[in-house]
Amino acid sequence: MEYISTRGSAPALDFAGATLAGLASDGGLYVPREWPRFSSEEIAAMAGLPYAELAAKVMAPFVAGSLTEERLLELTTEAYGRFAHKAVTPLVQLDEQNWLLELFHGPTLAFKDVALQLLGLLFEEFLGRTGQNLTIVGATSGDTGSAAIDAVAGRDRIDIFMLHPHGRVSDVQRRQMTTVLAPNVHNIAIDGSFDDAQATVKRMFNDTAMTGRFNIGAVNSINWARLMAQVVYYFAAALQLGAPHRKVAFSVPTGNFGDVFAGYVAAQMGLPVERLIVATNVNDILHRALTSGDYSQGEVTPTAAPSMDIQVSSNFERLLFDLGGRDGKALAEQMAGFEATKFMQLTNAQREGAAALFSSARTDAAEMSAAIRWGWEHCGEMIDPHTACGIHAARTSGIDPSIPVVTLATAHPAKFRDAVERSTGHRPGLPSRVGDLFEREERCTELSGDYAAIAEYVAAHAVPKG
Repeated sequence: MEYISTRGSAPALDFAGATLAGLASDGGLYVPREWPRFSSEEIAAMAGLPYAELAAKVMAPFVAGSLTEERLLELTTEAYGRFAHKAVTPLVQLDEQNWLLELFHGPTLAFKDVALQLLGLLFEEFLGRTGQNLTIVGATSGDTGSAAIDAVAGRDRIDIFMLHPHGRVSDVQRRQMTTVLAPNVHNIAIDGSFDDAQATVKRMFNDTAMTGRFNIGAVNSINWARLMAQVVYYFAAALQLGAPHRKVAFSVPTGNFGDVFAGYVAAQMGLPVERLIVATNVNDILHRALTSGDYSQGEVTPTAAPSMDIQVSSNFERLLFDLGGRDGKALAEQMAGFEATKFMQLTNAQREGAAALFSSARTDAAEMSAAIRWGWEHCGEMIDPHTACGIHAARTSGIDPSIPVVTLATAHPAKFRDAVERSTGHRPGLPSRVGDLFEREERCTELSGDYAAIAEYVAAHAVPKG
């Protein structure tokens, strides 16, 4: 499988190359040159497979030429052996139409574990072949950081520098990052928002002074391998609900568009997806883009769902590329305009293409709280604020009652204890596997949002190219 950049001018890479590179050299994101597709018979044959085996089947076309199917299965078996639930991503029924897909049974209690436990193993596999060192620079609005750190802490040939917005992540999210004291882990709290942190990461990928000295790699969802691993749980849920003989809709809380774009990929691969509902909080750039074509950056408003407090959704570029006829030159011009003006109007082809599969909903603070309360009072389920946005979007979607709607439960409610307690009167407890989190020592460096200061810190602590 060959990977090309959404902006058209970076060299094509194989899966191993795209995984280690993260962001393309022209500033674009890597996507497969073509979408692999399964027949209905092939999808039906996947029913009942253990999760690790299903993952290897779904991902096999994407890794062709870089990993054998046998080696991929060994890696998926190792990655998902650390999850607290044997089903890895179990389904829970809420009512006649609505279901929860629990994605928080990994070591850091968030959906990012599903992809990052595998990505850490892929990094180790490919670095072992090259003998190179990798300097991972990432930005997190809360969950990516802890999941990425857990996945690579202590691994040879890898240093990780994770930027988070100071004071804008929950106490559990922060401690899951800052209490990992492995020597290759560097937590950086910056003044500013997640968007500021993400912009710094993208700038570093395009800074030849840094890329000339260090192999800079990505764990954010700009890395294709992360998205690839997230495609699997769409297949897992749909198969349990009757696919390929029955359509399924998904409601996806999202800020950076990666998780819901994985659903789009599943649909391109032949999974019968009725609709993908993009659930945002009041930071609603995606909702505005999908309803009116207005993709313009606003100010970030802090909410009880901090992982969605984003106004620039990196992965949206992958969708725009696909819907715009895969014209890298045209998209490069469109993105350059957005980066210069913070404003973009989607083309008619992009709007119409998105409308065929996507809808969206915006959830304010009161609606978020009401959804948390509904889950507890009517279903006996505690849900976190991000998942609540998905539940609100699902319950107001107007989808035919005969079609099941699966909301992706992206984080354990105990990661957002205060918000859940305010809505339900009950404070969720941390699972026993992370129960001593608040007794552990923290280590973190506070820096301004100034790019030069951050680049200087990374350069002083990273291992140069081998």
